[in-house]
Amino acid sequence: MTNELLHINDEVAYALNAKLPIVALESTIISNGMPYHDTLATALLVEKIIRDKGAVPATIAIYQGKIHIGLDTAIMERLANSDEIMRASRRDIPYVLSQKLSASTTIAATMFCAHLAQLPLFVTGGIGGVHHHVNESFDISEDLIELSSTPVTVVCSGAKSILDLPKTLEMLETQGIAVIGYQTNEFPAFFSHSSGIPLLHCLNTADEIASLMRYQHKLNISNGLLIANPIPKSAEIPDNQIMPIIKQAQHEAQHINGKSITPFLLQRIAELTAGQSLKANLELIKNNALLGAEIAIAYQQQTGNTRFL
Repeated sequence: MTNELLHINDEVAYALNAKLPIVALESTIISNGMPYHDTLATALLVEKIIRDKGAVPATIAIYQGKIHIGLDTAIMERLANSDEIMRASRRDIPYVLSQKLSASTTIAATMFCAHLAQLPLFVTGGIGGVHHHVNESFDISEDLIELSSTPVTVVCSGAKSILDLPKTLEMLETQGIAVIGYQTNEFPAFFSHSSGIPLLHCLNTADEIASLMRYQHKLNISNGLLIANPIPKSAEIPDNQIMPIIKQAQHEAQHINGKSITPFLLQRIAELTAGQSLKANLELIKNNALLGAEIAIAYQQQTGNTRFL
């Protein structure tokens, strides 16, 4: 990759040249959401899970005016331990680069940057979506817009439980984004294994998902694929337990608007569950990393190349 805006670290550069399986990861997990030690430890753990499976992790961030594809530990530590790190979505990337700033990348920004680096697969926790009372706030995550315009496959545990899941799925359908349940016929609800909302398509193996990716790329379809991988049942917070807590947090957040609402809700839910939601979040991210590595390996075996066909 010769793009002057990209800095590809040695591990990822070798993997690209050797056509090894690669899994893109976001960096908001490092600089947002949990105490410093936990964010760094979680990011390193997710990378280790992917390496142990036989794939190469490519955590993406903007650092000192360059889009970094793959981060070394020193940069991760700076992202985790600095108060000056922005949280950049796609719209913010030109500003951050032009000002030579550093930023973690959201799901939308990570998808964009992964595609720029010709990486077809990205693993995250839960996507953003349509917020409750959208008719008043018009609050719809740009993750959904990015999925409609960027051909990257995203492995997630559904959309965050604080969102309006039926409307989120309706928006995904409107944008022409295929949502594939992994070993499930229902849309996962992030903290909970199932939302009770049926899905049209289900695949049961990483090989089948890799084959789907190949056909998506052969057809030159310009949007992404969403692979919905439920949290393991052993780690879930059942719907009847988590929903009253989510509703309480939403009631307390009535005075909050814009980008601040999701971090507030997730933090408040963590407090109300005495940290159980953070443990569930960690387990679903680990589970998604495992599946992502398996898909990346299957895709590489089928195509001989982790890049786009």
